Amino acid sequence: MQITSFPNKERGHVQFDWLDTYHSFSFGQYHDPKKIHYGALRVLNDDKIDEGMGFGTHPHDNMEIITIPLFGDLHHRDSTGRDCIIKEHDVQIMSAGSGIQHSEVNPNKDKRVELFQIWIFPKERNITPRYDQKSFLPKDREDQLLTVVSPNDPNTLFINQDAWLSLGHFIKPFTSEYAFHQKGQGLYAMCIEGNCTIGGQLLGRRDAVGISGVDSVSIEAAAGADLLLIEIPYFIAGA
Repeated sequence: MQITSFPNKERGHVQFDWLDTYHSFSFGQYHDPKKIHYGALRVLNDDKIDEGMGFGTHPHDNMEIITIPLFGDLHHRDSTGRDCIIKEHDVQIMSAGSGIQHSEVNPNKDKRVELFQIWIFPKERNITPRYDQKSFLPKDREDQLLTVVSPNDPNTLFINQDAWLSLGHFIKPFTSEYAFHQKGQGLYAMCIEGNCTIGGQLLGRRDAVGISGVDSVSIEAAAGADLLLIEIPYFIAGA
């Protein structure tokens, strides 16, 4: 078993007038040569965006981009003509593919929006850009791990990669064994809230751990915990 710790206190932190953001990996003004990516996982940004503010139109290509609002809503517009609201409890995925431009703005005038934005290297490059979003209610992940993104399950959002994202909210203590979907995968696990033990590693709020080189990983979550699991290919050519 190969274990890499990603403590909350070691995340990059950047504060702008309207954006308070923590970076698990090098991004923008934050650079750590030891934290460029974990396997196919390139970015995990923990953003708080002030009322009426956001990211203006900007380009992306050849990246799978997942947005998970934790609190509040986000207004998305892109160069394909899509104009929609990503609501709290929604999950959005955008395959930037051959190239897309989009903007993301907090449409609320009375509250911040808090979200995770996750970037994953794609399996196939230069595909036609695509977009999807789906609502996953909190009750759907109570005391269980709910897969929300995958390459092969019609009940989830499709991703152009051998990657699986799962969310769990635990009312009572939870124990399980997470089995990797295929060989050569790594698991990045973040304890969003509360306390969790992943592969024997104790995690507090926003702590994370990466585990590879095994077929399965033990999962324990205390009552009141929230958990994010990201299973991705561990070895990526050229990354």
